[in-house]
Amino acid sequence: MEHSKQTKYTSAERKDTGDGGSVINGHFDGVVKRQVGGTGRNAAAPAAEPGSHRTAASVMESWKEERTRSVEDNEMSLPSLAAAYTTILRGLGEDPQRQGLLKTPWRAATAMQFFTKGYQEKIIDVLNDAIFDEDHDEMVIVKDIDMFSMCEHHLVPIFGRVHIGYLPNKRVLGLSKLARIVEIYSRRLQVQERLTKQIAVAITEALQPTGVGVVIEATHMCMVMRGVQKMNSKTVTSTMLGVFREDPKTRDEFLTLIRS
Repeated sequence: MEHSKQTKYTSAERKDTGDGGSVINGHFDGVVKRQVGGTGRNAAAPAAEPGSHRTAASVMESWKEERTRSVEDNEMSLPSLAAAYTTILRGLGEDPQRQGLLKTPWRAATAMQFFTKGYQEKIIDVLNDAIFDEDHDEMVIVKDIDMFSMCEHHLVPIFGRVHIGYLPNKRVLGLSKLARIVEIYSRRLQVQERLTKQIAVAITEALQPTGVGVVIEATHMCMVMRGVQKMNSKTVTSTMLGVFREDPKTRDEFLTLIRS
């Protein structure tokens, strides 16, 4: 896979005319898959006003609730996870006591904890010191971010690339932090549609930008190793918020740039 590439782009077709997305319980509505239509309006989300969005404090409070597992939890749960893998091996007709499998339950349990380490990380810890006031209103894109996740339906890998773009609204995020956001949400049991939206919403809540676009292209081993067994299939999902959703020209510019 290619290494992450960083691109900045200036859009000549932007206007601050309205809010780019609806808010339901603090989360933005609007997951779309390869959306090509639009309202025809160049609508950009304005700067947050009192009462129009959740305050920064309330956003931080929601992020504090994201961690559901700690390092101490890992240590405490490791024996029971290893025991569960021992049961699985027996259920498969294997002998957990044979030489090649003696340490497999512990290895598998440790590996699964690593595959799902996103449960023990919080967005606030990543973004806390990486949001900067900057009078910059040009499109910022980080593309080809490697992503590894686990399908929550079959517990097999999902892997692919994530492309992120946003239009700043007086604040920018350290570029490496976009990749960290991807890592936090992908290292969980996931479906690709939810993963795409979680990344976009996290960036929106942290920066209150004019708009955010996230596209994920991924291979699902549950479609490759089992089931239909289609080796070359890829799943593409996108979430467009703010001007990326409301303005077809801005959206098309983003989609064109991530393929350049």
